[in-house]
Amino acid sequence: MKYISTRGGAKAATAAEAIKKGLCEDGGLYMPSEIPSLTLCEIKSLIDVSYPERAAFILGKFLTDYTEEELLADARSAYGREKFPEGATALAKLSDMTLLELFHGPTCAFKDMALQIMPRLFRRALIKTSEEKEALILVATSGDTGKAALEGYCDIENIKIQVFYPTDGVSRIQKLQMQTQVGKNVSVFGISGNFDDAQNGVKRIFSDDDMAQKLASEGVFLSSANSINWGRLVPQIVYYVSAYCDMVASGDISLGEVIDVTVPTGNFGNIFACYIAKMMGLPIGTLVCASNQNNVLTEFLESGVYSRNRPFYKTISPSMDILISSNLERLLYLTLGEDKCRIYMKALSDHGEYRLCKEDFEKIQSHFVGYCADETETAQTIKAVFEEEKYLTDTHTAVAVCAAKKYMCAGKVQRKMLTVSTASPYKFARDVLLSLGACVPGDGIEVLDELFAFSGVDIPAPLMALMNKEVRFSGIIAKEGMEDAVLAFAHK
Repeated sequence: MKYISTRGGAKAATAAEAIKKGLCEDGGLYMPSEIPSLTLCEIKSLIDVSYPERAAFILGKFLTDYTEEELLADARSAYGREKFPEGATALAKLSDMTLLELFHGPTCAFKDMALQIMPRLFRRALIKTSEEKEALILVATSGDTGKAALEGYCDIENIKIQVFYPTDGVSRIQKLQMQTQVGKNVSVFGISGNFDDAQNGVKRIFSDDDMAQKLASEGVFLSSANSINWGRLVPQIVYYVSAYCDMVASGDISLGEVIDVTVPTGNFGNIFACYIAKMMGLPIGTLVCASNQNNVLTEFLESGVYSRNRPFYKTISPSMDILISSNLERLLYLTLGEDKCRIYMKALSDHGEYRLCKEDFEKIQSHFVGYCADETETAQTIKAVFEEEKYLTDTHTAVAVCAAKKYMCAGKVQRKMLTVSTASPYKFARDVLLSLGACVPGDGIEVLDELFAFSGVDIPAPLMALMNKEVRFSGIIAKEGMEDAVLAFAHK
């Protein structure tokens, strides 16, 4: 299978080449030339096998230049008990929906599901493409991607990784996770700005020919671990297929029964992976896109207008504090074609917004609806779910639960609802405690103990370990200084 640009101006690539490069030469994102099918017979065959076996099977449909043996070996290494002691995923039942827990990995967030296997796929890509230069992975993060990428790429041969995060736009626990990262090949900086500033800075570096030449002189080339890289996005398709299999196995649904799915998302990658699963043939009806107060996606799915020209809010669900949702470009391409995608993306670049025509908007609306939760609603949902269901959610999952309930109360077609739970509540312990009505004196690491005392929910071991770790990376730079930081790190 070949990979082509969403904007149609780049040479077709193999899966390995697409994973290695990350971003197309024309600024577009790689997409497979076709969406492979997934039959009910295949879904049935996956019900009684392990998560690594499910992953290898689904990945094999897209990464056709990787062997079955390679994919299975990488999946077993990525999702084994060493990294996921409780198993890769879990389902939790609320009274009106099922939660897909994706936070049982080494960094306690859903990004582990992709970023434990992606470095293994990337390392193989370097070998398959006979790459001799050293790779420098650049990451802009709104909190969870940074730590998951650092953990995944730590001390991998011939690869360096550098992460930029908004210094005042992540939780205290997320910041500590990145600042205490071990490894000889890692670098972390806070930037004075928001996530979009970090993401735009990384994109600017990628598109800078002079920067590319300077790095090449050091024997270095750039790639990405953000979801703009297909190697990061494709493993996310797996957990939707796996969740459906587990729902069938538990008797919650019958094979072939259509379900709805709610996904909290800022950069649109997580929900787009679910859409790909639907396009393959997974029985999914409506995809509910859940946003926080930065509700650019909700307004897009209600009006057909996508505009980044709007206020930016720092919220208690910081991983969703995003105004430029990169993976929305892939949806435009897949639904509307490369010509219209290119036109809409140019309008976004030139004017900060685009407006879908009626026909194009109806195509999007046939699959997606958008709901948002403001700060008060998010906090109220955390409190209500804990008091009524005895279940503790993080702030992002609360946004999704709130959105799912709004959708179900709207009186549309009623199906079983699967809602994605993206992080441990302990990653956002202070705001979870405040939502529960507790008095919180500070936001230091001791807040983990306070949440445990209040809730009785065990603290995940990886977060407990933060209490004894040394801060290695405390630097803060202006967004204009990102290029210099990259060059300095490449020179080491």
